[in-house]
Amino acid sequence: MSILTVSNQVFEAKDLNLWYGDNHALKNIDFPISKKEVTAMIGPSGCGKSTFIKTLNLMIKNIPNVKMAGEINFNGKNILSEKIDLVELRKHVGMVFQKGNPFPQSIFDNIAYGPRIHGITRKKALEEIVVKSLMDVALWDEVKDRLNAPALGLSGGQQQRLCIARALATKPDVLLMDEPTSALDPISTLKIEEMILELKEKYTIVIVTHNMQQAARVSDKTAFFLMGELIELDSTAKIFSQPSDKRTEDYISGRFG
Repeated sequence: MSILTVSNQVFEAKDLNLWYGDNHALKNIDFPISKKEVTAMIGPSGCGKSTFIKTLNLMIKNIPNVKMAGEINFNGKNILSEKIDLVELRKHVGMVFQKGNPFPQSIFDNIAYGPRIHGITRKKALEEIVVKSLMDVALWDEVKDRLNAPALGLSGGQQQRLCIARALATKPDVLLMDEPTSALDPISTLKIEEMILELKEKYTIVIVTHNMQQAARVSDKTAFFLMGELIELDSTAKIFSQPSDKRTEDYISGRFG
């Protein structure tokens, strides 16, 4: 297994194992994640990449019969062993899913939801957060005249960008994205990819993708998972040009997967 050493880590999994009941879904994962970079995870369906990304904000704990061992250090604190406030953790580690899932509320209230939970109630402060979050995802110009309209009235691509804006509204350190463009058309996908490249100036981004071209376009580092194991983690350029492991090369070249 080839693992790149990382100095400016925000996350580091050490010897992480996870079971769904008797199914050993993640096996001895060592995975450092760098600040203000995009790390992509690739691999065939069922290989463990979506399971792994859900460990980083402990969303995996919502699933019954999950057992974990090892460490997940976030800014130096092991979130598996220490008493962790999940609301506080998820403020710092936001997540976006495959399909945009806006709340059945207005565009404004969708984005203000997180800040309100964390005690921000002043209208002016909320307005500033909403404007900034929408600008960060290049959605402000498209919705600025209908902030009180239902979010569910937006197109699929707009809904996904709204959900990213909602995640950014709590000013997270890390943004987790689990196949964020798999349900989108090519134009909406391009907008999300352009946004990811801009957001990494401010945020650490971890993205699961089935689209290897997308991983090559947007990420600084790429991790290849197979059957619950992290086979290889390295710079994206190296993974796609000179992978260290033949299994990585076979997957990237389309021999399986």
